[in-house]
Amino acid sequence: MRWLSRITKQREFMIFLFLAVLFIVMGFASPSFLSSGNLLAMLLGMSIEVIIAVAMTNLLVSGGFDLSVGSVVGFIGAVTAKLLVTGFPVPVAVLIGILIGGAIGLFNGFVVAKLGINAFVTTLASLSMFRGLTLVITQGQNIANLPEAFRSIGQATLFGIQSPVIIAVVIIILGDIMLRRSRFFRQSYYIGGNEKAARLSGIPVDRMKVLAYFLTGLFASIAGIVMTARLGSASMTAGTGLELRALTATIIGGASLQGGEGTVFGSFLGALLMALITNALTLLGVNIYWQTFVIGATLLGAVTVDRLGKMRTDLRPTVTMKGAARSNGQERKR
Repeated sequence: MRWLSRITKQREFMIFLFLAVLFIVMGFASPSFLSSGNLLAMLLGMSIEVIIAVAMTNLLVSGGFDLSVGSVVGFIGAVTAKLLVTGFPVPVAVLIGILIGGAIGLFNGFVVAKLGINAFVTTLASLSMFRGLTLVITQGQNIANLPEAFRSIGQATLFGIQSPVIIAVVIIILGDIMLRRSRFFRQSYYIGGNEKAARLSGIPVDRMKVLAYFLTGLFASIAGIVMTARLGSASMTAGTGLELRALTATIIGGASLQGGEGTVFGSFLGALLMALITNALTLLGVNIYWQTFVIGATLLGAVTVDRLGKMRTDLRPTVTMKGAARSNGQERKR
């Protein structure tokens, strides 16, 4: 019973219940919802943002966040495509793209951790810079005619499942294990929970912060390469809005903007919930323009729930201390 009580109190359990109810309702509302084709298309659509959300979870847990990931996705896709059309071998172009993405993450991490500049300002500036560089590289046009070997990264199938879904599942499993079980990555929870105490206990806070931003840039570059390979071309608008969707998924999944909380599995459930809502709106014939509104409203709702939960937690010690003070007063009177 203790084990069951602990599970039911988890944020992931509530999301799972909501997903189960939504699946049942949509199964009755739309006959095509539970078809394998629709479910696979839904998983394929969310695969890119899930890849980003895995690294974003670790970043939020450590107390940071990154608004530039969508621009990095588009920029790395454009850079890799440009290298391919100029004759670079596929492995070399992919490796260069991943390295550049990691370097962008290192840059953001250095500015935030070492120079002490606010993460919002830093990553907002990066968002603008790399979106601008994407426009410079593409000159406002798609970069197409990419090699078949590269396109297979995003278009190959295994047992009927497309490669982006498989890549996302592997990253989710590895990311969840590392954040839950790895002693090294669990330091992020201490940093996000109380940075000053983490420094005093000997945790290399600045180094861990830089690493968190590095991983975010690295995973964003992987997502950019997979997206470009899946579409078969690089677009100047690729990755637009992905930062909002990744942040929403992680916050719905239990990550806190104040740091110290969150799991990769929870972020996956958050991304699945958003994909499910979007898919449901489409199948029910709701105007496609409402989907962006729903995503924003979902984000606001998730942040509100997180804030109310924090306020409730903060009030508990106060109540306990007041109760203790009353007891001590009564004891003195006796």
